[in-house]
Amino acid sequence: MHKLLMNLLAKSLLAKSKTLGKNQKGMTLVEIMIVLAILASIAAVIINNVSGRLAESNIRQARIQIGQISGALDFYRLSCYRYPTTDEGLEALVEPPDSCANWGPEPYLRQLPRDPWGRPFIYESDGSTYEIITYGRNGRPGGTGEDAEISSADL
Repeated sequence: MHKLLMNLLAKSLLAKSKTLGKNQKGMTLVEIMIVLAILASIAAVIINNVSGRLAESNIRQARIQIGQISGALDFYRLSCYRYPTTDEGLEALVEPPDSCANWGPEPYLRQLPRDPWGRPFIYESDGSTYEIITYGRNGRPGGTGEDAEISSADL
């Protein structure tokens, strides 16, 4: 009985595949090329849109991080009566320097943040003023867009 059902099913499927081949029209190469061109155009528009938003979000994130570091520096200044020097660096927000007896009791930052492009922020200070800088995506001074430097002096 089982073999009979399998034979009937096989004959039925074979008959359907033969009739589909006669009644069905395929797509021509030109039609396939047109569909691929349309899909490629749509993908290009989407990718361009997404990459532009990613650049904007990296710039926004860098500004937010600089603001957070600036807040931590202000708390440091309240405790130590000055900002960390360039030599002490932003590490003074995580580990107490020898030059500040009132540091803490908790770190001002849990860890040193990196800019959205994976590099450490540049910190310069004489103890009374400071500047925090990131050089953007390309890591070099100057540039425009995502390659432009972002400074705490500009915020």
